[in-house]
Amino acid sequence: MICLVHSSYSFMWGVSSPEDLCRRAAERGHAVVACTDRNGLYGLVRFLQAARRFGVQPVVGAHLVRAGREAVVLARSPRGYEMLCGLLTRLHLEPSLRLEAAVPEARRHLVLLSDDPRVIEAAAPRLECYAAVAPGPEGRKTLRLAQALGVPPAAVFPVYFADPEDFPLHRLVRAMATGAVLSTLDPKETAPADAWLQPPREGLRRFPHCPEAVANATRILQRCRARWLSFRTVFPHYDDREADHYRILVRRCREGVRRRYGGTFPELERRLAAELDLIRSKGYVDYFLVVADIVARRPIHCGRGSAAASLVSYLLGITHVDPLRHNLVFERFLNPQRKDHPDIDVDFPWDERDGLLEEVERCYGSDRFAMVSNHVGFGARAAVRETAKVYGIPPEEIREVTRRLSGWTRPSRIGERMERHPAFRGFRPDPPWPEILELATRLEGLPRHLSVHCGGMVLVPDRVDRYVPVERAAKGVRIIQWEKDQAEEAGLVKIDLLGNRSLGVIRDALEMVAENTGRRLDYASLNPLDDPPTRALLARGDTMGVFYVESPAMRQLQRKTRRGDFEHLVIHSSIIRPAANRYINAYIERLHGAPYEPIHPDLEELLKETYGILVYQEHVVQTAMALAGFDWAEADGLRKVLSRKSREQIEDYRKKFEDGCRRRGVSEEVIRSVWDMFTSFAGYSFCKPHSASYALVSFKAAWLKVHYPAEFMAAVIANGGGYYTARAYLSEAERLGLRILGPHVNESRWKYRGKGRWIRVGLQQLQGVRRETVDRLLAERLRNGPYRNLEELFDRVSIPPSDAVVLAKSGALDALAEACGINRSQLLWWVRARTGRQPAGGTPRRGATLPSLGLFASLGGAAAGSVPPLPAPDRETLWRHQREALGFVLSVHPLRCHEAAYRARRRPWIQAKDLARAVGRSVWLKGWPITKKEVVTREGDPMAFVSFEDETAIYETVFFPGAYARFCRTLDWERPYALRGTVEESFGAVSVTVSHVEPMG
Repeated sequence: MICLVHSSYSFMWGVSSPEDLCRRAAERGHAVVACTDRNGLYGLVRFLQAARRFGVQPVVGAHLVRAGREAVVLARSPRGYEMLCGLLTRLHLEPSLRLEAAVPEARRHLVLLSDDPRVIEAAAPRLECYAAVAPGPEGRKTLRLAQALGVPPAAVFPVYFADPEDFPLHRLVRAMATGAVLSTLDPKETAPADAWLQPPREGLRRFPHCPEAVANATRILQRCRARWLSFRTVFPHYDDREADHYRILVRRCREGVRRRYGGTFPELERRLAAELDLIRSKGYVDYFLVVADIVARRPIHCGRGSAAASLVSYLLGITHVDPLRHNLVFERFLNPQRKDHPDIDVDFPWDERDGLLEEVERCYGSDRFAMVSNHVGFGARAAVRETAKVYGIPPEEIREVTRRLSGWTRPSRIGERMERHPAFRGFRPDPPWPEILELATRLEGLPRHLSVHCGGMVLVPDRVDRYVPVERAAKGVRIIQWEKDQAEEAGLVKIDLLGNRSLGVIRDALEMVAENTGRRLDYASLNPLDDPPTRALLARGDTMGVFYVESPAMRQLQRKTRRGDFEHLVIHSSIIRPAANRYINAYIERLHGAPYEPIHPDLEELLKETYGILVYQEHVVQTAMALAGFDWAEADGLRKVLSRKSREQIEDYRKKFEDGCRRRGVSEEVIRSVWDMFTSFAGYSFCKPHSASYALVSFKAAWLKVHYPAEFMAAVIANGGGYYTARAYLSEAERLGLRILGPHVNESRWKYRGKGRWIRVGLQQLQGVRRETVDRLLAERLRNGPYRNLEELFDRVSIPPSDAVVLAKSGALDALAEACGINRSQLLWWVRARTGRQPAGGTPRRGATLPSLGLFASLGGAAAGSVPPLPAPDRETLWRHQREALGFVLSVHPLRCHEAAYRARRRPWIQAKDLARAVGRSVWLKGWPITKKEVVTREGDPMAFVSFEDETAIYETVFFPGAYARFCRTLDWERPYALRGTVEESFGAVSVTVSHVEPMG
């Protein structure tokens, strides 16, 4: 009997991981397991790893489903595997292709099993074909079909979950997939309740009537065992007529030496020779040439990750940080003992990346190109929402629960976490909510569908679908069926081309500087590491808008350390990871002169520049080698395991590390201290080359903020900002002394623009206005000049009624209205009348002539008498117009809109800019929230760090668990608050520990 196993990679069908299935198979006596997920090999690599781990022999296959016809295809050989990948690719990329027409000629390489006579008839002449006999009455019909068609039968048993207890979870995902409610779910839409991975003897009892089918199944499993399947490394191929690609690489590096250094020197020659030798021996020559070819297509880019430690990368222009000057270790990227194949990550401006990918696909050929996929699972809110929906819970009740889950990412232990979280205080879930939450928790780890990875692509020498099936994502991009980890394990060396908003910011700011001043600055040569004003800005933490250092935590760290040099910024970019909080204070104290002893004499030199603290991933690797005697491969394995948070694997490495240290005489106290530092790298951490690459981008951005603040802040907002809202960035611009000019039909462009001491709001800010309307308006203005009056504007450009109203409410038409002698209320009346919407202040009778603003209106004449004499709007109405049209109040700080409420409170308000003079005091503050971060204490209690601003400055607040429990449900976004708290100071950085909060609007 062949158990046709469907793992969780049979999206919204299977509910058990490959690991759980292989574990159960081994426990229940299955020697061979066939993984046959629906229409794909999505989890193949994980399945092969799990089979090896639990000692079962894998069979590689897929369950093909197309237009009501089904078949299972198993691979018998490497060629069969390639043909299966190609078959799956065709079925995904050719929607009209019938299943029976897609079956290839592959008698010695593929085995097909089906109970569909049309499929069997088409497939039998082309490949080894069997009638799939399942238990029950349908199986008996298939036996008769096999006799009629002259094909042998094979006993099969479809499996969709590992244990019988998983059936409710299977029904749940099937209800989600079909849009049904559980109580009315059609049994035909699910597998039967006994479709779990039963012991072989249990399954065989179901086939007493067909011993031939059982015998054939056994033979098929023996022939299809994937002992032949081994993945090899697949690099991109560089296309060039010159046969010796290594020679090309050396020549390009020599050109880079002249460009980067102006000449050579011994240290450079030694490093370059060593890197080139290793690159050649590891097979990376074409890879470097391909990446260099890609980055040459876009002048603004940032090579990052461990590849930034490579001198070759620097010479080829892939990266921009000098690895010799900054002591970056190449072995972090490549070394003789490294078994895996690292890739190169390169950031490009966020709005250029898709075009670049299309260019790469055209250049190298679509058959050779595909993006890596993401396997999208359930977040906490989605798990609860979708589970509740299939239980028939009313939408408003679901929203009441899920809105409190904001910021929760994973669905693990939702019910338990809800019991402790203050947002759910007083919430007592009635049935069936306990059952809903229990099932929602079990959705963790289940993939739902594919999406496109943020940047990973594979580029192979021949065809991608020789190695992995390819399909098309919803946005039309070709993607492989594996995510990045499986692609890496299978030997596909990917290239990461990622979008970065801050590179778009720097590009746009440099373009504005060139337009405004005539000064053309080259991104690659902009290297302001020694610029005193830039260093001073970084040391003050005035880094809102500055890439990688604008988060509240980073700004506070900069203020506490008072360091703005490149070397310290690199350290800060790495040490700020979440799990390292306990070491940050020790770092700051030591930086300011506190004495400390090296954790171990062998680490003194290694950790000298970071004051004895492990900061970079290299520190983990080098410490494990120095103290425990690990080789490079073992130490790098530890680094990877820490980043993936695999508890089981971490414990294995912990034991190995402790044993190694003890053999070398390291004390237990040092072992514990070092391991505690290692655990601070759990989740995510960075290597020094990565942090150095990003610190250089931070310096470029900071330099622009110092020297060209209007252009820089305009570019930040135009590119969608970063950590904060557009209104928060405008407040920062105002604090820098910049004047904010509203949208203007004759002055605004699509994007925000900055020059000198002003920023003009771009038409991109208009809420709900069609992009094509703005494009028409700007194109007509470019062709035929500014709009002289309102009538001319609407004569020259077709503007839909709703777009016209937004333009009017935003203030973009105010100058033309003033020239016509009419106020905002009259403008809105006229716009609605002109565009066919019913005016608020009067209705023209049917057939009446539309009121004219007069021939000389543009000269300020009063020929607008036919417009009703409506009163000008008050300031509250203008603020409401701005909120509706722009998404925020522009003309004043949002707190000003609530000044009456603040006055009524009669509190002794203190301004944020004066907090440093109130350390130790309890104060009252006005506050508009701009960002929030919730964290969990070691005891498991939630607390939060919230950034507020008033009209004078941003300030940081801390809601410890007690205060957060009282006020977390009060903290909504886009709302003014009165806060009371104690002003605290740490190393010169000020914050407020909140004791009371009142919403003011």
